[in-house]
Amino acid sequence: MAKELKPPQELSIWEDAQKMIEKARRDGVETVWDRYEQQSPHCTFCELGLTCKNCNMGPCRISPKEGGKMQRGVCGADAHVIVARNFGRFVAGGAAGHSDHGRDLIEVLEAIVEGKAPGYQISDEAKLRRVSAELGINVDGRDVMDVARDLMDICYADFGSRKKEVGFTCRVPEKRKEIWRKLGIMPRGVDREIAEMMHRTHMGCDNDAPNTLLHAARTSLADGWAGSMIGTELSDIIFGTPAPSASRANLGVLKADHVNLLVHGHNPVVSEMVLAAAREPEMIAKAKAAGAAGINIGGLCCTGNELLMRQGIPMAGNHLMTELAIVTGAVDAMVVDYQCIMPSLVQTAACYHTKFITTADKAKFTGATHVSFHPDNAVKQARVVVEMAIEAYERRDQGRVEIPCEPVDITTGFSIEALLSALGGTLDPVLDAVKAGKIRGFTAIVGCNNPRIKHDSANVGLAKALIKKDILVLATGCVTTAAGKAGLLMPEGASMAGPGLQEVCGALGIPPVLHMGSCVDNSRVIQLCAAIANALGVDISDLPVWGASPEWYSEKAVAIGLYCVASGIPVQIGTPPHITGSDVVTNLALSGLEDLVGAAFLVEADPEKAADIMDERIKAKRKALGLSE
Repeated sequence: MAKELKPPQELSIWEDAQKMIEKARRDGVETVWDRYEQQSPHCTFCELGLTCKNCNMGPCRISPKEGGKMQRGVCGADAHVIVARNFGRFVAGGAAGHSDHGRDLIEVLEAIVEGKAPGYQISDEAKLRRVSAELGINVDGRDVMDVARDLMDICYADFGSRKKEVGFTCRVPEKRKEIWRKLGIMPRGVDREIAEMMHRTHMGCDNDAPNTLLHAARTSLADGWAGSMIGTELSDIIFGTPAPSASRANLGVLKADHVNLLVHGHNPVVSEMVLAAAREPEMIAKAKAAGAAGINIGGLCCTGNELLMRQGIPMAGNHLMTELAIVTGAVDAMVVDYQCIMPSLVQTAACYHTKFITTADKAKFTGATHVSFHPDNAVKQARVVVEMAIEAYERRDQGRVEIPCEPVDITTGFSIEALLSALGGTLDPVLDAVKAGKIRGFTAIVGCNNPRIKHDSANVGLAKALIKKDILVLATGCVTTAAGKAGLLMPEGASMAGPGLQEVCGALGIPPVLHMGSCVDNSRVIQLCAAIANALGVDISDLPVWGASPEWYSEKAVAIGLYCVASGIPVQIGTPPHITGSDVVTNLALSGLEDLVGAAFLVEADPEKAADIMDERIKAKRKALGLSE
């Protein structure tokens, strides 16, 4: 018997999403919420983390205790070992995703240096020289390409096995580095830590759950302070460092009379070239010859965030909006690179005229049109993609088009450099506001939607609850679109904040939620925390700061959360990872890590309750620093 469909109002807080869920049902198009219901109820063993398929003696699934006795897998592994193994591999997968993104940027920099990347260039030479100098490279009087070559070599070395510490640990407070050295979790190399994580979780290797989890922390730190940070810094150097600008968000950014091309995924290496091709007069002329008024580029997820930060390109939606964007009937092409792209998009596109185009050889989708992008052919391939979108527009059935709303205004582009520029080149104005209690603390809300949670309800709910308490919020990834649609990315949104934060936002002309980029750009958050800690002469764990991911779903989100915690930043999450089958692992995550690294995870689904708990810690940290309320 088919399950009764939930009203769209129970699935998402947004009008544009609700209308498109209704349209999908009318059009007979399956969505992520339909498939979620089909998969319910979920396997309890899997939810607890108590399944193991790491060898061919299994697969095994065990109960923590049966008749008072701990069950074991065929090899003898108990619940704690199995859960820790699974969690360690989960973290390794997330660290690999973001760090491989970083490696892609190094390869583009290498192609630029070698003169093999037409269309790409060094856009921010000042940042190239500044970052290179931080990493010990001599920059005085040297040619920009010579400096870039040395930076490329140092970044590549951070993926290897010969270093004792990755390069960007130069930014970490010395007190924090001493903790890492004492625990044996100083990150040495991205690929080294990921490979060792896979080795440790092979049968017959690490069978001590806390020891496995310490290496999971090391693996995540290699992502945060190397792979992801390299991805962010090189993106700024190649494509430009973001500065505040105006844009718009929601499905209303689609235009019925334009060729609509949406970019989706995570890598600006592709989307920047597609945008450049779409702006070429020849392409615009072709679109007009096809009957369109022009070419409209919109963003989804983190590739959208990358273009939003640097180019002001509007955001059509976040993770759970990707299918619904196609359901509008107005999307002529969706061009994807990798990560967070639902395979269902191939089928959704096939229900309309939409061309679904993949570009990364490491991320092909059965049934999609593949146009392989590399630094040496990206300009040419981007034109091919835009022409495909124009051809699809000619096949569009305007009778099936339904754009559900008008777009809302947002402000974007708050890189660390942009913040410092707005503050006169120093952190002092923000620190003064913190000392005065006008800004009581900071929280970075990052990433993700999950159909287990009403779409964006927790992301927006937590942001609103925190700013009421004069806690400034930083947003990355899919939270960006949510905060924007809620009016929190405009200075006027400060009317929803507490009196202190309202005053600061009014004085600086900033929103109460600052957009800092894509998920890989959470490296900006830990870098900013390190800079503040260094300015105050304290450890990161002494600061009144939090991270949060209320609607997380991916391996990458866990890697981000763990590198924040290991860096001394506690992290709230709305649902637990698959670790609750082991009290050892669960207790370590929720409290034991506090004793080791000065921070831990908080699992709390209710945004108001979570904000209250987070606020209590901020009060304690302020008191310890001698700051008044």
